[in-house]
Amino acid sequence: MRDAFSRIWTVATKELLDFVRDWRTLVALVLVPLLIFPLFFIALPLFLQGEMAELDDYQLDIEVQIADGDIMPEALTQPFIDYHLNVTVTTLDSQLSNLSESGTDAGRVRSGQLHAILRLQETDTNSSESWNYAVLYDGTSELSSEADARLYLILSGWEKQIINQTLADANLTRNEALDPIHWDGDYADANVATSAQTAGFALSMFIPMIVAIWTASSAIQPSVDLTAGERERGTMEALLCTPTRRVELLYGKWVAVGVVAATSVLFQLMGLLFAIAFLMPPETFGLPTLSAWSVVSLLLSVLLFAIFVVAIELALAVRAHSVKEAGTVLGPIVIAFIVPAMFAQFVNLQGIEWWWFVAPIFNVCLAMREALLNINDLTHIALWLGSSLLYALLAVTWAARQFQREDLVESIS
Repeated sequence: MRDAFSRIWTVATKELLDFVRDWRTLVALVLVPLLIFPLFFIALPLFLQGEMAELDDYQLDIEVQIADGDIMPEALTQPFIDYHLNVTVTTLDSQLSNLSESGTDAGRVRSGQLHAILRLQETDTNSSESWNYAVLYDGTSELSSEADARLYLILSGWEKQIINQTLADANLTRNEALDPIHWDGDYADANVATSAQTAGFALSMFIPMIVAIWTASSAIQPSVDLTAGERERGTMEALLCTPTRRVELLYGKWVAVGVVAATSVLFQLMGLLFAIAFLMPPETFGLPTLSAWSVVSLLLSVLLFAIFVVAIELALAVRAHSVKEAGTVLGPIVIAFIVPAMFAQFVNLQGIEWWWFVAPIFNVCLAMREALLNINDLTHIALWLGSSLLYALLAVTWAARQFQREDLVESIS
């Protein structure tokens, strides 16, 4: 038994060294996972802020069309200046059936002659002021869309002023009229959940899916390289000639792929947690407080899922006659792991049925969710642990049978 473990470890070490020597593997499995979430959650928002600030500095050309007999509202003069809008006032075409009808003005906006056109027409109501309006803009132009957004903010502020004035005329405040039932104090203070509990709940909604997706995808390349890749290179038969038995050879490759996939997932989670810690203040989003049993449960669920996924992908890859064929087969297979993981995030854990914890993939994802929420239900643990062990055993057994077939392991001449 000791000799068997020694040979398995020797094969695994050999395969891992081959991976480490390839700088492309290090970039794909270490650098990319570490950077993907910081880039997405930190660099992207900073980039977007810069682009928005650049748009804010633009002076945009606006035409305000007022119905004949109406006067340009003084309340709009200063906001137009504050929002960097160059305004030209003209008379509204009285032949329009409604203010949204573009008419001949469409060409001027579409050509960029004007960034937007604001049409105003005063109406007679019981309010202190009442207006109909429409904004013509080109949704395919960034500057035109920016002009539309600025006009919306200006008109919203103007509308609030009119509402306040109307209420004041009736001796009412805005809160009295529009918010007769209102919250007293700070809404956040009423949430009795701690920052650690909030973090655990938030992480439980997407970490299981990330683990499932990245484990399934990161195991593809090493699985293909250690099976179909070696057949193409003609090195598979050389390995079979060593004293190592085929099952031991499979287990060694399985350990190597599992270590590569687990390392990639670990680095991605580290990048994710770093990005969250950078963006969220610790008083509102801390680290989840997990019991020792929850930590063990979380690690076991991840480990058993990795065993299951790696064994299946190795078995499928060894059946392929070329690297290209293996990639074609394993690509769609990843969806079979990702889709259940996505649905598992929306399963209601309150009063959940027992069979969810024996369904493949669902069981480990739900186990991760409960662990992150510090839920330790012995029945659920027994169900997902037993079913996961069974699925992992079946997957490894199937992979071992594939490796025993001569036609699937002999090198391609």
